[in-house]
This record gives sequence, C-alpha cells and structure tokens, in this order.
Amino acid sequence: MARTQNVFNTTSPLTAREVCQVLTDVALGKRIMMRSSIQSWGEIYHGLMSVEIDGWLLTLFNDCDTLDYCEYCRSPDGRVGTLELWQRAGNDPVELLSTWEREQLERLLAAL
Repeated sequence: MARTQNVFNTTSPLTAREVCQVLTDVALGKRIMMRSSIQSWGEIYHGLMSVEIDGWLLTLFNDCDTLDYCEYCRSPDGRVGTLELWQRAGNDPVELLSTWEREQLERLLAAL
C-alpha cells in the first residue's frame, strides 16, 4: 500500500497579520468561531481557551474576561504561529485588532 505524502506547508510560519485577519473576519461575522475547550470563556476567567474557526485552531488567553493575546495558531494548511514567534517580530494578532474588533470578539467568546 502506498503512503500518502504530507501536503501541509510547514516551512513558513503564520504571521500575526494573517491570524489577525481571521479574527477580524469573525468580528465582522464573515467566519464562525466555535469553542474547542471544555470550559467556556467565563469559566476560564484567567487562562487559555482554544477555538476553531473554519479549520483554523487558535489558543487565546483570557485575562479576567479580556482578550489579552493569541498564544498559538495552526492554519488549515498546517502552518503554525506562536506568541514567541510573533513577539520577536514586535506584535501579536490581538494587538493588531481595532478596539471595536477586540470588543466584538470578547462578546462572541463570552457567548460560546
């Protein structure tokens, strides 16, 4: 039986701007966000929560019901971005959001 080749592109990491665009699309209602974690945003209060957005897997940090930063993201094509990587470049996806987008995401996270 022939083995299938892994077709995921893991050579280039996700940029903060790419991940920010996914979050912006959720805030604008263009994409649907679903909770991947057992606990809800309100139950976590201070810690990490995983969400899935159209095949994207994101781990977001809840700091007392405030969206603080994105810890990790894996795109549908297998590329990965991490907070450590983004901080080396000087930003993280959440920092690139407008105030309205961030507030909208917090409302949506609270409703999950």
